[in-house]
Amino acid sequence: MRDIGVDVKNPTAEWDGDVNCPFHGTLRLRGQVLEGTIASLGMSRTVVVERDNIRYMQKYERYEKRTSALSAHLPSCIGEVAVGDKVKLMECRPLSKTVSFCVIENNGGEA
Repeated sequence: MRDIGVDVKNPTAEWDGDVNCPFHGTLRLRGQVLEGTIASLGMSRTVVVERDNIRYMQKYERYEKRTSALSAHLPSCIGEVAVGDKVKLMECRPLSKTVSFCVIENNGGEA
């Protein structure tokens, strides 16, 4: 198992030979570290992660809530994830047209 340079828990599930795994394969991580909630599991080895942002609207003197969605690669060694789980992502090279992040830690459901 490689050291990815970020202080996260080591994955416990089995690795299935995925070369795009930062812990066992050859994928290098760099750049941003983000946190979000899994919104969809519909793709193969890819999840959609939603992030909530709160902006202040000066004209109305109120706050508005905005949501952004990112596609992220899910290595097999991370284990089982479900919709609603909080995950930690880190930026990597583009793996496809929309995927430029990789899941590095699963923090479980909302507690």
